[in-house]
Amino acid sequence: MSEQFEPDEHAEAAERLRRAGYSDADLQREIIELEEKSATAARIFDLRRIIGGLFVLYGVILTITGLTNSDAEIDKAQGININLWTGLGMLALGIFFLAWLWLRPAAHPTPTLPPEAVEGEGPRGG
Repeated sequence: MSEQFEPDEHAEAAERLRRAGYSDADLQREIIELEEKSATAARIFDLRRIIGGLFVLYGVILTITGLTNSDAEIDKAQGININLWTGLGMLALGIFFLAWLWLRPAAHPTPTLPPEAVEGEGPRGG
């Protein structure tokens, strides 16, 4: 969505709200609230969070499995504790994704109200 309310966008819904007593300033406030909720949802469902979390979870499970493997299970893998090494690799990758998310969060534009919208009166007490 754009930062400014444009009457051409969603004209039918905007006209219905105007008939219900909402001003352009009220409509713009509603749009800004929806954009803020959308930005929050985008942060929550960032793929880096999901991928990193799953890799850390599976990495912990495999690392614990690798630490508790018997000699017979290690001999089946030609002497390599594959669960341990795969688990540690998955842990490292998961931590990388989560660190990337923490160090470089997704930037979302912050919409601003024009000065005339702040001073507007409407049914919501704006």
